[in-house]
Amino acid sequence: MLALDDSAIARDGKILILAYDHGLEHGPTDFEGLEERMDPQTVFDVATHDAVTSIAVQKGIAEGYYPSYEDDVALLAKLNGTSNLWMGEPDSAVNCSVEYAAELGADAIGFTLYGGSNHEIEMAEEFRDAHEAAREYDLPSVMWSYPRGQGLKDDTDPGTIAYAARQALELGADVAKVKYPGSRDAMEHAVRAAGGPNGTSVIMSGGSKVSDEAFLKNVKAVIDAGGAGLAVGRNIWQRENPTELLDALEAVIFEEASVDAALD
Repeated sequence: MLALDDSAIARDGKILILAYDHGLEHGPTDFEGLEERMDPQTVFDVATHDAVTSIAVQKGIAEGYYPSYEDDVALLAKLNGTSNLWMGEPDSAVNCSVEYAAELGADAIGFTLYGGSNHEIEMAEEFRDAHEAAREYDLPSVMWSYPRGQGLKDDTDPGTIAYAARQALELGADVAKVKYPGSRDAMEHAVRAAGGPNGTSVIMSGGSKVSDEAFLKNVKAVIDAGGAGLAVGRNIWQRENPTELLDALEAVIFEEASVDAALD
């Protein structure tokens, strides 16, 4: 594993990735009610907040917008992704090479793996190639480790999420992005499954928009369980004033403040 303490995508070993790959994965529906967020510049502006350690985008967004922000936020280049128009067994097209991500100025690469999908073997082999190429550039690899597929009964089961964290460790990812498993104890289990302090860093996926308090309580549980932070999109840029929640997240993640103190 690469040491993240000195990495461009972490601060004191903690991580807050602002995810903005939703336009490909979900389409324009994620911007309904706040359509100005369809303009990537508005989200890059949000990403300049001190709490954000990197912004995760697909290569087209990186090409068009990152040059204006390269001094303000680290770039996590998402290498694969598939539209919500795809109706087959979960899979993710490789849209960008590590070499091109490095040319764009990426500080890390992101890659989705759908463990349990009929396409898992192919995706794992694609991750192998990306991971080994990223090592040539000293770029950390962040795995979107999402068990999914027709044979999987419950992708939110704590055991399944712990397996996702372990899969990321076994395949060499520096960071595993997993769904929140529902409790601090379950998150501790996922962190242990990922190898503990010397293994793969585990971060929570932000998911759909919820209240500030509910979201912060989940993030606090992740930090208290030994997790490294989170990757969050909709819970930030779907808000009218994203700065308020980012201020609170900075307190919880980097200062280990209580939820009440962060909300104040």
